[in-house]
Amino acid sequence: MPTSASPARKAAAIGAVLALVVAVIAIAVAVGKAVENGRGTAADGPPATVRNQEDDGQQKLYDDLARRTSRRIAGDPLATGKPDAPVVLVEYADYQCSFCGRFSRETQPALIKKFVDAGTLRIEFRNFPVFGADSERAARASWAAGRQGKFWQLHDVLYAETRKGDALAEDKLVELARTAGVPDLEKFRADLGSPAAEAALKKDQDEGYRLGVQSTPSFLVNGRPIAGAQDTAVFEQAIEQAAAAAGKHGGGAGAGKGDGKGDGTGAGE
Repeated sequence: MPTSASPARKAAAIGAVLALVVAVIAIAVAVGKAVENGRGTAADGPPATVRNQEDDGQQKLYDDLARRTSRRIAGDPLATGKPDAPVVLVEYADYQCSFCGRFSRETQPALIKKFVDAGTLRIEFRNFPVFGADSERAARASWAAGRQGKFWQLHDVLYAETRKGDALAEDKLVELARTAGVPDLEKFRADLGSPAAEAALKKDQDEGYRLGVQSTPSFLVNGRPIAGAQDTAVFEQAIEQAAAAAGKHGGGAGAGKGDGKGDGTGAGE
């Protein structure tokens, strides 16, 4: 679900994409040279040693992207799972996006049960509104709920059905926060309109635009991109592969410490 971005954001996004393309081309050139030097034929594909080099090159790209995007902050209210889990799934999403809602309702619960509860996966949510002021208000509301330890509760209420336009007016969001169990609604309303909420939202948006994210939902699984609300099996396979790669390369231990449960502090402060 793409939307138009400002020229500056488009330039940043294009720059990020070009950097990744150049790296991938470099890998392809190395493979081609290996074939030309008699270590394989174009028909047979590159030999195993060159395929391993290509795989290692791609893995390094993913690892670098994961280091730049996986925050692993203990107590981050917009995350679930242990900060030192071997795999981090980062989601860029908009509350007016029906496919984001589909992922939230159908796929995320299965991933939590299978991987988060087992300590393999951590999920970090990024507010990435692409549908204008109503989406931005809903994003700030979810952050404000996180200030009282109720981010995921409001997140689930917002995605229980697709809400658009006036359904995301401030008064409606306050009522949804009440449904989600946010205890102090006056504080919630104040936090929703605060400069801190704006700063948290901008932090997530800027990160997404730097990476070249243009539509929602978009995901990174230890740096490996997945576009759209794919079938649950696609995410399961990506997580299992990332966990295996993390074990092979000794990765996965992040900077954060703690049990990974949000306490209303963390991202965006």
